[in-house]
Amino acid sequence: MRWRDPKRYLWFLGLVVPLLPFGAYGLVDATGWSGFWWLGPIWIFVLMPLLDTIGGVDTANPPESAVARLEADRLYRWATYLFVPIQYASLVWGAWAVTHLDLRWWDQLGLALTVGTVSGIAIATAHELGHKPVRFERRLAKVALAPSLYGHFVVEHNWGHHLRVSTPEDPASARLGESFWAFLPRTVVGGLRSGWRIQAEAMRRRGLPVWSPRNDLLIAWALSAVLFAALIVAFGVGVVPFLAVQAVFGFSLLEVVNYVEHYGLLRRRRPDGRYERCLPEHSWNANNVASNVVLYHLERHSDHHAFPTRRYQALRHFDDAPQLPSGYALMIGLAYVVPLWRRVMDPRVVAHYDGDVTRANIHPPARARVLARFGAGPEPDPAVSSPAP
Repeated sequence: MRWRDPKRYLWFLGLVVPLLPFGAYGLVDATGWSGFWWLGPIWIFVLMPLLDTIGGVDTANPPESAVARLEADRLYRWATYLFVPIQYASLVWGAWAVTHLDLRWWDQLGLALTVGTVSGIAIATAHELGHKPVRFERRLAKVALAPSLYGHFVVEHNWGHHLRVSTPEDPASARLGESFWAFLPRTVVGGLRSGWRIQAEAMRRRGLPVWSPRNDLLIAWALSAVLFAALIVAFGVGVVPFLAVQAVFGFSLLEVVNYVEHYGLLRRRRPDGRYERCLPEHSWNANNVASNVVLYHLERHSDHHAFPTRRYQALRHFDDAPQLPSGYALMIGLAYVVPLWRRVMDPRVVAHYDGDVTRANIHPPARARVLARFGAGPEPDPAVSSPAP
């Protein structure tokens, strides 16, 4: 019998996300409650964890015999392609709303965070598109990144993060004992520097000047500049705080996901000094249906690192990959609250390494504290995620 993807049409539910600002307006208008301007944060931190709980998990993988047909099915591509024009419609409408509607400052802030939710999840869309060999998709990824001012992401992610993932050298891999609030400035600055260095080296290898119109980073940042300038011309300088807040919240959502994905995981060095290849054990995974649909299977992160060009609908679950206790929505909420995050995740990291915390990627400033807590080699909790082989 020919295999059929049971989630084939569910992927289009991800298009609900760029509609959130319009939904916020509709709910405020229908109920009179201005709290719905905060629909984006409500969606992330309340609704998505509930949907992850209700929707359960799906560990099923497509058979290898169906992968080629699955990846060739262009219906799945439209689920990502359509996100971008709706994203831009919500951005433009949000800019109009904060400058034309009679909104109090906290309502404007809520709307900016709701639009920022769209910009942040658009980075997940750009992540899917930016890995693909199709030129149109790579260009569309740059367009999706422009509202969050994160045009360097594709270059740094593809040619930096994927090479250095789960090593101390990677600015996008969080370390055991490192809070998200310490990680955020390190990864933002480190990712920017890494992206520029990678692109500059690529330009030199091609015999081109770094400051060239063929520099992908300059092109991406120019898109952001043109977009923001057009919005300021259209709606006035009063739109600037809105644009800044949505951009910062957007890229901070990406970075908190980065924080979750590889927290504390470490690739070992080989005798020749190079790191072992990236394995399923070097990424935290989740199979929650709801958040995976919204994020295009981003939570099957191990398979993505093993096969970066593999399309989202074909990504697989691995039994030996470390599993998060819930989907990304709940986990990023925990990441903001440092004591809760450490209580939930630090024992899981140690259990993943059979109680030997020295095998983890430990944050240098926190090393003494981490070793004092786990250095005795506690027995792993059997209720915690299964350790790596």
